[in-house]
Amino acid sequence: MGKKVVICPTCEKLVVWHDENEYRPFCSGRCKLIDFGDWAAEKHSIPSEMVFPEVDENQEKLQ
Repeated sequence: MGKKVVICPTCEKLVVWHDENEYRPFCSGRCKLIDFGDWAAEKHSIPSEMVFPEVDENQEKLQ
């Protein structure tokens, strides 16, 4: 059975997919942290429709 190989989403290095790799799909902890930082800095996002909460008249008067 052949080994499954994936591409690291951060540095695009080839990575063998196996249970012992605690960073999969990343090649290293560094690449995993870089990706996490990109999400935290909102460089990545999941497209969706904007949802605005309903505001009643009384709340608008208080502001």
